[in-house]
Amino acid sequence: MKLITKVVSSLAIITTLVTANTLVTVNGKVITQQDVEAELMQATQGRFNQVPQEKQQQLRMQVLEQLVAKELIYGDAVKTGVMNSKEFKDEYAKIQKRIKKELAIQVWQKQQLDKVKISSKELKKYYDENKDEFNEKESVHARHILVKEEDEAKRLLAQLKSLKGNALKSKFIELAKAHSTGPSGVEGGDLGYFAQGQMVPEFDNEVFSMKVGSVSNPIKTQFGYHLIYLEDKKAPKTRSFTEVKSFIQQRLQMEKFKSVMQKKMLALKDKATIKQ
Repeated sequence: MKLITKVVSSLAIITTLVTANTLVTVNGKVITQQDVEAELMQATQGRFNQVPQEKQQQLRMQVLEQLVAKELIYGDAVKTGVMNSKEFKDEYAKIQKRIKKELAIQVWQKQQLDKVKISSKELKKYYDENKDEFNEKESVHARHILVKEEDEAKRLLAQLKSLKGNALKSKFIELAKAHSTGPSGVEGGDLGYFAQGQMVPEFDNEVFSMKVGSVSNPIKTQFGYHLIYLEDKKAPKTRSFTEVKSFIQQRLQMEKFKSVMQKKMLALKDKATIKQ
């Protein structure tokens, strides 16, 4: 029971102090925020930030519980002599042999990649010849309230008609949390930023014709009736060379690396003895 209480307390720390380091200790072993984040990134293949906000805390809780369980099991394995058993030693030797080769290959590839250099002239040339690749469409930041019936949408709209500015935004968020049937309802209807063409046509046409700080009339789509609040609008632009320089660097380095590796592999094959 004490362990469960400590895990729950640690989760409260995650929520309020994201930058905190130690979350919980298990028999003296420290489990940190960095440990949890590393596991989350690995489990989601680096896409944890794309996980819906409402599910992130649930995943953090699961990962922390798993890390605690691993420490408990490992501690018991050490105490009961698992490390001295023949079975453990045999399996450990197999893993060491496999990891040794894989790690050597990874380090070798990293060393070869580090040798590939891209000049500033090459970077600028790519940018100048591929500017269309760095064009950003007009985007908007919107919220919406989704309900099934038009009459309900009209009743909610009536509560917003006399409001402006922050009062309008706050009331819209309040109504979205209370009435919206969409998954974004818990977030006050927040849809974040999105470009034209990402939403269904009826919604898309309306939101991109609105003024910032305004609310739409009920809009019918295949999902029901929407009230839309336009929070912000970004004009189309081309990202600057400075903004995309590191991205271009990585792309050109990988392209050149592939070519270098093909030549390297041919050279290694020529020198090797390969029998079938």
